[in-house]
Amino acid sequence: MFVEFFIKRPVFTTVCSLIILLIGAISIPTLPVAQYPDISPKQVSVQANYNGADAQTVENAVTTILERAINGVDGMRYMTSSSSNDGTSSINITFAADKDQDIAAVDVQNRVSLAEPQLPESVLQTGVTVNKESANFLMAFGLYSENGEYDNLFLSNYANLYLVDALKRVNGVGNVQIFGERTYAMRLWLDPLRLASRNLTAQDVVDALREQNIQVGAGRIGQPPAPEGQQYQIDLRAISRLETVSDFEELILATDEDGTLIKLNDVGRVELGAQNYGTFLRFRANEAVGLTGN
Repeated sequence: MFVEFFIKRPVFTTVCSLIILLIGAISIPTLPVAQYPDISPKQVSVQANYNGADAQTVENAVTTILERAINGVDGMRYMTSSSSNDGTSSINITFAADKDQDIAAVDVQNRVSLAEPQLPESVLQTGVTVNKESANFLMAFGLYSENGEYDNLFLSNYANLYLVDALKRVNGVGNVQIFGERTYAMRLWLDPLRLASRNLTAQDVVDALREQNIQVGAGRIGQPPAPEGQQYQIDLRAISRLETVSDFEELILATDEDGTLIKLNDVGRVELGAQNYGTFLRFRANEAVGLTGN
């Protein structure tokens, strides 16, 4: 019945077809066109690090607290988390596809700020980061030395200085991670027997580092009020940061009863190495450093 109406009225049918064609032509410029349309759900990640804690401690002291604070944020669909034995807590929050990712990150950051007073002090010192990124890797590649002239420590430092920041600036890249990372760090190895013989503990070494390895503003000579005729002002810079292995070896821990200074090299040794040796990566049967972007 409906088809016969248009068959018996060809002029009316033609006019309707032309109207539909005209409306379509007018609408074409307003339609969004993209080679890779963003149809995936928006994701925001929360990263925290609890140095020295195992997975169970990280779960109870960090991950659970953050999850409770984040749960129920506007537009959230679901949330996944993981806690590892290296002290890392990772939470991925997935939002609806129509949720603005910038607004989602701000909402998550506000929830994290409310939970920060409940987190351990060491977690607050390293910070809790909120990033607009997907949990899936977009690309992964390895960096290695074919002839073995560069070790993982050098390769990791090179990637951190010259590759990571450049890749993060690429449009569409939310974050870049380094697997098998070997960040330069000064490592202090303490002998417990030597410490005990001098009535010292590892905490005494930590306290000495905090007191002596600091950046100090020394001030300025000739700053007003100054004597009449004073024409120059000299800025002072105090060399108060320990930089080399020998500087750390000369760190003063305490004074003995006879006035002898107890230094760090009396109770241990110092070496320049990597901050963490807990992970390693191999690429094409070579020791390497891996970079992933998401």
